[in-house]
Parts: sequence; structure tokens; C-alpha cells
Amino acid sequence: MEFRINPAVAATFAPPVMEARRWTEGVTFPPDRPLLNVSQAAPVEPPPEGLRRALAEAALNDPSAHLYGPVLGNDDLRAQVAQDWSAAYGAPVAASEVAITQGCNMAFCATILTLAGQGDEVVLPAPWYFNHKMWLDMSGVTCVPLMAGADLLPDPEAARALITSRTRAITLVTPNNPGGVEYPASLVRAFYELAKERGIALIVDETYRDFDSRPGAPHDLFSDPDWRGSFVQLYSFSKAFRLTGHRVGAIVAGGAFMAQVEKVLDTLSISASQMGQIGALWGMRNLGQWLAGERQEILARRDAVVEGFRALPDWRLMGCGAYFAFAEVPQGLNSAQVAQRLVREAGLLMLPGTMFTPDGAAMGARTMRIAFANVDRKGIAEMCARLAAWKA
Repeated sequence: MEFRINPAVAATFAPPVMEARRWTEGVTFPPDRPLLNVSQAAPVEPPPEGLRRALAEAALNDPSAHLYGPVLGNDDLRAQVAQDWSAAYGAPVAASEVAITQGCNMAFCATILTLAGQGDEVVLPAPWYFNHKMWLDMSGVTCVPLMAGADLLPDPEAARALITSRTRAITLVTPNNPGGVEYPASLVRAFYELAKERGIALIVDETYRDFDSRPGAPHDLFSDPDWRGSFVQLYSFSKAFRLTGHRVGAIVAGGAFMAQVEKVLDTLSISASQMGQIGALWGMRNLGQWLAGERQEILARRDAVVEGFRALPDWRLMGCGAYFAFAEVPQGLNSAQVAQRLVREAGLLMLPGTMFTPDGAAMGARTMRIAFANVDRKGIAEMCARLAAWKA
């Protein structure tokens, strides 16, 4: 006898990173050509020693580190986020407008659950971050795809045509996962004005904000006096301070929204990880210069990818930035087949565009996402060399 599974969950596709890892089962990788895994965007090294010592000290000597905390997050971390955001965006953000979540995925899930119910709609640019699509599907919220152009930028006017009486939000990710592109401030503003005009929310996931190549604030939405009724920002500390295992993210939104999201977070997680919050706060107070160095290293790896692809005439970069490159495979090939062949024939694990686009989308069938932030410049050069040597 088998359990009766929620049909919405059963119909949701399997986690792409886990599916891709299964492609390596039974494959032997020789010592002179070990597997290069560019399938998942995650730091592979632990946090800096100072942060680890702070966590160890808290674990040993701070009893509250092992207890529940406030549902919306610890007061000191919320205040620090508000202070830093106010400075970074040049507009006031209050601590009461910050919620700390059990990772940024939780931030998205809680935001959607607060905004939308079964049968409602959310406009999601494609290629999309697959966990966003998965949550919408599991929640019974209809995902309305907005296909990006050849430059991987979504079109606000195309989005306008997709909005119906059931639409509750538009979701953007910038710098983009999976495309790597940085959305111009004017584009983010155009989507914001559209959302405000239509009375829906604009959700902007800025998980990779710390690795944006542009100086200054990436948008000016916080400077609009009406932002609290139209804009929800999501953020992750995981990439900034290598805290992926501690699960700590954030929502920044108006106080009225927070009153509702508190109900959701209390039910989903009760409180975010105390150790994660302690680590995030210590990082914000002590690792500014270190994070600036991390940003420069990621930008150098981005440049290495761009340079490496110049020697790959059969491949074409569509976008490259933050943690990701998005590339067209050689003409006439199918990306889903190429991805599995590259594991066996080149020792490369990357994800096909089919995992980031609607079924049957032409863009998905001809593209690949490369998460290059977890390999150094030498590894990027090796990846490009293997692609050059691979025979399609």
C-alpha cells in the first residue's frame, strides 16, 4: 500500500540539483580528470575563521543560541539590516520592516503564502530559479511564464499583457539566477511602476546583490514613499558569509505585510536558526572588507568565464555575472542530452536550460547554466578546455 500524495506535490518536478547528481552514479572519473561540479551555486569553503570562532563562542557560552527566538528574527540583526540597507539604498528602512527567515527560499515561500492562494497567479520570468517555480506549483498558485529576450531581460510590457484579475505578484531575481544578468535600475523601476499601477506586489530576490558588478544601489525603489505597499525584497546571507548550512535569509517589506508574514513564519519555522542569525550579525559587523574581497574574486571569475568562452566558437554566452553563466550549446544539439553526455565524456556537471524554462521552450532546449562561483579561475580554465576538447 502506498500513501496518497498531494497531487500538486506529485506533479512538481524533482529537485534539479539532486537529479543532476544522480547522473554521476556509476561514472568513473580518472585522477587526471576529476569531476568539475558547476551545477549548484554555493560556496564550498567554510566561513572565515573569525566568524567560526564567534559561532563556537555562542554555542558554548550563549544559552539563547539554543532556544527559540522572535518569529520575525532577533532584534539586533533586524536593526543591523535596517541600518545597512538605509545606508546602501539611500532611503530609510526600519527594523520593523525586516524579517529574518530560515534561508532565502523560506523568504520566498513565506512571501508567496502571504500573498497568494490556490488558483491565484504569479508572473515569473523565464529562465527562472527552479525552486520558485516548484513552490508555486506545490502551493497551487499558477505560474505565468514571462519569457526573457535574447539578452535574458524580461519585458515589462510583455508582463502587462499577462496580468489578470488573479495575478498577485511579479517576481524578479537580480543579479539573475540562472542567467547571470544584472537588471538595469530602470528595468526594475518599470516593473515596480507596473505592479503599483495594477495593485499587485513586486517581489525582488536580491540573493546575489553582494556580487553585483555595479557601484552603488542596484535600484531606487526604497526611495519611493509608496514602496511599502508594492515592493517586497528578499535577501540571503548564505552567499555573502558562506552560511549556507546555517540557513539565514531576510524579507524587507512594509509593516502591514510583516504582520501577516509573521503568521506564516510562526507556522513554518517558529524562528530562524539562532546560530545562523548570530553568524550573519557578526559578519555584517566585522566582514565588510572581507566581503569586498569576495566580490572582487567573483568578478574575476566572471571575467575568466567570459575570456574562456571567447575560445569556444560553438558556444555562446547569453549572460554572465554574480554566480552564473548562461550559454547556448553548439547548434543542433539538445541541452538536456548535452548535460548528461558532458558528465560521462568530459567530467563536467552542469544544468540544462530545460530545468529553468517551461516544458517545450526553445530557449531551454538550447541553453546551459554554469554555476562558476564554486570553482576558482584555474578550474574555470580547465572547464573551458574540456568544452573545447569535447566532440559534439
